[in-house]
Amino acid sequence: MIHIIDYFSTIPSSHRSLILVGGITIFWLIENAFPLFQMTYRKWHHAGINFFFTFTTIIVNFVLAFILLLVADWTINNDFGILQFLPEMPIWLYTITGLLLLDLIGAYLAHLVQHKVKSLWRFHLIHHSDTWIDTTSANRHHPRESIIRFGFTTLGVLIVGSPMWMVFLYQSFSVVASQFNHANISLPRKLDVFISYLIVSPNMHKVHHHYVLPYTDSNYGNIFSFWDRLFGTFTTLPKEEIIYGVDTHMDHEENNKLKNLLQIPFQKSK
Repeated sequence: MIHIIDYFSTIPSSHRSLILVGGITIFWLIENAFPLFQMTYRKWHHAGINFFFTFTTIIVNFVLAFILLLVADWTINNDFGILQFLPEMPIWLYTITGLLLLDLIGAYLAHLVQHKVKSLWRFHLIHHSDTWIDTTSANRHHPRESIIRFGFTTLGVLIVGSPMWMVFLYQSFSVVASQFNHANISLPRKLDVFISYLIVSPNMHKVHHHYVLPYTDSNYGNIFSFWDRLFGTFTTLPKEEIIYGVDTHMDHEENNKLKNLLQIPFQKSK
């Protein structure tokens, strides 16, 4: 455990980039070999759009990273945050507790709020407008949504009182988990269900990308799945019935033009 802490305390930016690129590459290869859906689309064109949004997300997080560092250092130096108020515990339990809380605030809560607040949904809509969900869809976020998500992550760090090494560890898990549960991969049904009791499985998250309510407003989790079960937002849908997209923006041409995707949040609501 100490070695993990030491590594993430000084993890180079190149290693964080490798986790991102490596995850996409691995899941892309797997989904080509064992696809959940046989989708007829221009895979590289689709990936190019999603890679653009991945790149803007990286830029946002890189430019604003100093804020996370300042907040994390402040919580530790001032004994602020939930972790600082808890009794002393083994380092492994301290780490798991911190990751759970960061996932609750930085992922589950952030995601739920983006669906419930109209001004935030306009930007999150870009993610849901993807009608061909695969592993590249994981980082399909409008640049302004990336800023919003960064804000929730910062809030999570402040409330939890997590050190920076834990933040880097959480972000690494978050990236890989998102690539995994967006990947167009076919797992045996029983295995997928078994996995979904602990972490968000591919089939579980695909329900969230079904084009109509109430399914769109369900299964908000990113790493851990039990938040949805605990707060009553978990639901299921046979994978054969899933249709990707969002009912207000189902035009393939509209959803596969980068310029239009950047403009959708500022267009008149349908």
